[in-house]
Amino acid sequence: VQLQASGGGLVQAGGSLRLSCAASGRTISSYGMGWFRQAPGKEREFVAYINNSGGFTSYADSVKGRFTISRDNAKNTVYLQTNSLKPEDTAVYYCGRYLIGSYSSGSSYVYWGQGTLVTVSS
Repeated sequence: VQLQASGGGLVQAGGSLRLSCAASGRTISSYGMGWFRQAPGKEREFVAYINNSGGFTSYADSVKGRFTISRDNAKNTVYLQTNSLKPEDTAVYYCGRYLIGSYSSGSSYVYWGQGTLVTVSS
């Protein structure tokens, strides 16, 4: 499966962006999906997770209440709505397909998109 992340860009603090992760080659409807991010000079960190049906979601404390993960299995796409953005949200955002283990650990994912850059100016 190939994952294509898009929707990043430059936004002022307090603004919003909607990130998309489109899958091709195989359906992702049977799998949990996650968003991670990596800021310059830092390790990749967990942002959000959604199970295969969309009935369960989980968020990092740093984005809880501001970000919303969702999915449209008919479109084979996962979304991350980012609101009230802060400069510390600046990072490359990656989507991944969950396999097994802790969904907040990057090692639990088998496929990754190429990432989309979100830059938040103060």
